[in-house]
Amino acid sequence: MTDPAAEAPRDTRLPILFIMLTVMVEAMGIGLILPVMPALLEEVRGVGLSEAAIWGGVLASAYALMQFLFSPTLGNVSDRFGRRPVLLLSLAVIFVDYIVMALAQSIWLLLAGRIVAGIAAATMSVALAFMADISPPEKKAQNFGLVSAGFGLGFVLGPAIGGLLAELGPRAPFWAASILAGANLVFGLIVLPETLRRRRAFDWRRANPLGGLIAIRALPGLGALLLVWFFYQVANYVYPAIWAYFTQSAFGWDERMVGSSLAVYGVSMVVVQGGLIRVIVPRLGERRVLAWFLPYNALILACVAFVPYGWLMLALTPFSALGAVVAPAIQGLTSRIADDDQQGELQGVLASITAVAAIVSPLAMTRVFGLATEGEAHFPGAPFLLACALMAVSWALFRRGAPQRVAAPLET
Repeated sequence: MTDPAAEAPRDTRLPILFIMLTVMVEAMGIGLILPVMPALLEEVRGVGLSEAAIWGGVLASAYALMQFLFSPTLGNVSDRFGRRPVLLLSLAVIFVDYIVMALAQSIWLLLAGRIVAGIAAATMSVALAFMADISPPEKKAQNFGLVSAGFGLGFVLGPAIGGLLAELGPRAPFWAASILAGANLVFGLIVLPETLRRRRAFDWRRANPLGGLIAIRALPGLGALLLVWFFYQVANYVYPAIWAYFTQSAFGWDERMVGSSLAVYGVSMVVVQGGLIRVIVPRLGERRVLAWFLPYNALILACVAFVPYGWLMLALTPFSALGAVVAPAIQGLTSRIADDDQQGELQGVLASITAVAAIVSPLAMTRVFGLATEGEAHFPGAPFLLACALMAVSWALFRRGAPQRVAAPLET
């Protein structure tokens, strides 16, 4: 079997930088427009904030749904035609799409724009497959952590820059997002090589969430790990789902403080997934990372539910981010099990499961928050207890069903 990592270009620093910038641009593109979406929707629809929020939810759900539907498709396409054309074409579409959204004068054109953006931005699976191609088995999890670090950096920078650009009008961040995508497209055209060494015939039966899941879970041990991934993601999405509501209700934070706390979390995520994971995973191995940090995450979520002071919540934030070593460890472990010509398909399935979590978790967590803060009952931390229980389920599934050994040794 050909080892893609052995045939990859010696100097992979610029291609890896491009991959990190690509996922950072995706994250920034989302964060850039968040501060101006209410004002833009009020302008386009001529409605108040309440109805604008409803339409904002529709746009967000449409985006997540497209991620769910098309992540396996793009992953499978990249297994057939290569990583480079899929990544570059997606960036070109995103570049044009943000221009269209910047000029949109109707809610339907905005909705169409978010649908197209959701499809084109479903390239996390391809970015991760690229990293799998160029990484030896013992470095897969660490390099997957670099991808997550890029996303985390975009998560920090996007809302901050979007808030500043909002002073120029609600459409300015869309122009900025388009410029970022276009600049990264030019960079990719220059530095990005093709890393796919074994091409697999494209099959529509596998290029969808259900077909890809059936094909991938047939590999020994992957079915259990996919369930671990699902419950972990649903639990972990409690943070973006209710953070603004929770911190305002529990600590009386204003929007500026909420944004600052998100920046602290984002910086902590970058430190963990861009740096600490390169120490933790080689020392422990993926299995021990999951065995130790899944219950660690459950404990942190329980602490957040009952934390009494805002300053203590800020102090706890870096410890919450430390639990993010779980995601690259699962990605690394599953990548070891899948064959070289299935990496795109595997990452597409993982991305689809993540998109399902992004749809399910906000609905569940906000509902629990509403019930727990109505009337005399006031327990804003209730969603974190639900997330704690789901994280415990993830740990139990890992303990029960994860494979004991894979093709390459898990521990150094």
